[in-house]
Amino acid sequence: MGLRISESAKPYFAMICLQFGYAGMNLVTKTVLDRGMSHYVLVAYRNAFATAAIAPFAFLSERKVRSKMTFSIFMHIFVLALLGPVIDQNLYYIGLKLTSPTFSTAVSNIVPAITFILATLFRMEKVDMRKVRCQVKVVGTLVTVVGSILMILHKGPFISSFRSQLTTASSPLAGDYLKATIFLLIASLSWASFFILQASTLKKYSAHLSLSTMVCFMGTLQSLALTFVMEHNSSALNIGFDMNLLASAYAGIMSSSIAYYIQGLMMQRKGPVFVTAFNPLVVVIVSIMSFFVLGQGTYLGGGIGVVVLTVGVYTVLWAKHVDDDGEAICREDNTTLEAVKCCSGNNGLSIMPKIDEAHEDIETGKIKAEEKESSAVVLVIGCGFWL
Repeated sequence: MGLRISESAKPYFAMICLQFGYAGMNLVTKTVLDRGMSHYVLVAYRNAFATAAIAPFAFLSERKVRSKMTFSIFMHIFVLALLGPVIDQNLYYIGLKLTSPTFSTAVSNIVPAITFILATLFRMEKVDMRKVRCQVKVVGTLVTVVGSILMILHKGPFISSFRSQLTTASSPLAGDYLKATIFLLIASLSWASFFILQASTLKKYSAHLSLSTMVCFMGTLQSLALTFVMEHNSSALNIGFDMNLLASAYAGIMSSSIAYYIQGLMMQRKGPVFVTAFNPLVVVIVSIMSFFVLGQGTYLGGGIGVVVLTVGVYTVLWAKHVDDDGEAICREDNTTLEAVKCCSGNNGLSIMPKIDEAHEDIETGKIKAEEKESSAVVLVIGCGFWL
């Protein structure tokens, strides 16, 4: 028997798998950036590979459901490409090159908090502080931010991956952390804005595969233009069959095409806050992989921050799950109410006599059950006739 996943668990499983893909992308791209590859070139090739990977599926599967392109939708796509592929990816890669995968993903954990604030301002997320689940959602978001701050600012003793004891070794990381933090914060704001605009665009252009394809293609054009402006040597675009090509292909196919598809699908079903709530898992995965696989040590503050991050993520997801259950119950109640209202019109047998539960037969003193049953049958027949 194969492993079966319930429908309610599939969104969570898909988003968790996506975070493993992001974690691998961070480690691979860090390697090629340290070897001298330009982040402008990496972004351009990444989006080119993403476009090539997702375009055939979009063309074949959404030919009949693709919405009409309007100037408003085109501008949405243009801004989406600017926010995601251009601003976010370039600034994130700068921060990644200056620091480490663990540090850059830790700073990026501010994305769920920014997305939550933006979604609340644009009324995409309902926050009623009188409800416990909303309070838990806010507290969980704050805990996630605190965990990120602990990883960034609090160092403490250094834990070597090859020795069990705590040492006071100096940091193996180098770079301008202040500059990297500023770049990563701007990238996080851009990425959160991307999610908000993507959720809004999907309401007007529901073909999310086609939307992802056009965003990647527009991002490729914008990235190429930026590369020609920033890279004075045109030979920088020349890459061979090496690690640079592998990193570009992996980042494009996994972290752009597949990621945009899954995020768009989950955006339609769960909203932007649900999608970004899983982002902190990347730093947990990267920290574990860096420690055990790459042999990189970590600070005690980083380990504590990972634990706090995990608690915050699970808190937000629990509150979001309760929200989804509540919305499902409300939808079922509304469906039932609509089914009753269908017989309140003027067509068919719409006006039914009220069944008096206290009505008793004069001779027997018993409730006329047969009369009530026949009235209920007539009510059902009247609904079917009206439909």
